[in-house]
Amino acid sequence: MTEDIDVTEPSKPGCPNCTEPVFEGEAFCEACGHPLTAEATAAVKAGRVARDGATAKAFAGARPGTRPTRRTEPNAPRRACTECGATAIDAEGYCEHCGMRQPAERDHVEAELPGGTAAGVSDKGRRYARNEDALAMAPLPGGVAVVVCDGVGSSPDPDDASRAAAETGVAELTARLASGAGPEDAVRDAALKAAEAVAALAESPSNAPSCTYVSAATRRDAATGAASVTVGWVGDSRAYWLDGTASRQLTEDDSWAAFMVAEGALTEAEAEAHPNAHVITAWLGADADEVRPRVRTFSPGGAGTVLVCSDGLWNYAPRPEDLVAVLAGAGCDPVRDPLGAARALVRFALEAGGRDNITVAVIPVAPDTEHAQ
Repeated sequence: MTEDIDVTEPSKPGCPNCTEPVFEGEAFCEACGHPLTAEATAAVKAGRVARDGATAKAFAGARPGTRPTRRTEPNAPRRACTECGATAIDAEGYCEHCGMRQPAERDHVEAELPGGTAAGVSDKGRRYARNEDALAMAPLPGGVAVVVCDGVGSSPDPDDASRAAAETGVAELTARLASGAGPEDAVRDAALKAAEAVAALAESPSNAPSCTYVSAATRRDAATGAASVTVGWVGDSRAYWLDGTASRQLTEDDSWAAFMVAEGALTEAEAEAHPNAHVITAWLGADADEVRPRVRTFSPGGAGTVLVCSDGLWNYAPRPEDLVAVLAGAGCDPVRDPLGAARALVRFALEAGGRDNITVAVIPVAPDTEHAQ
């Protein structure tokens, strides 16, 4: 017996089935898989798309008469459903037998480098079925390297893109610095290598996984003990310096809003209120124009924290002073407890709505005088 499905267009912003927020243009509710349009309902009834686990993005990218698929390892073992034991798990991680969503490895990730030199947390948030952000960290002589990437949701397999970029970026950054390259050259080369890794995932220019990219490399001069931070980015994931008195944003968004403000066409408030505000103008992917990472070096001159994050956090606290206030309100000292600080910031974003994947990396920087020789 075929289940009757309500084809009535929902009144925004709630799903008619589970009441979770939905957004204009979405074909399916991300929370429960309920079809939100007559076209989506017809696709479910025709068997072209599974009701549970189908997403608006995947549905929009599917050819008529086909079911969206994702690349997998050729001999990967089939997972068993944690609810019913069936092995029919679809591309979005839902059991095709009972409809239960399966826990995913990247739903919530925490990482900490030895000695508390850096820590990070990544969470899928409350809206999305999977985490399309990625985080990678590695120790460096006298510092650390961190990369955060945010998969572009309108592209296929954005989670693959972000993982490839983050892992490649950190590996190349550490290798380039170990070979004697200067920090800015190493950061730029690592971003370009990450771009190559993401472009290689594309089956065609029109089927190209993509993501944003931001990295930070901290180092301390062996002779003077002075700390420096070099950041590189493509897209709108951000890096900040937080110290309570002279906090600042270290990156500038590659976005429509930032462009309009820079051109003097709109004020910052007007640009941020526009529907195109978060449309990015640069990214990593085979469909991107020439990738030109922007790189900047900052000399703190004192103790503080480098914060690297995706827009799942900064959408709720865009100014550096906002982030400082969140940490102060949570009673967290990011210099002494970077993992606790990362957890607090992710928790804040979740409690604020969690409408996107959230990734936060925290790098404490000690005062210069503590390491001067």
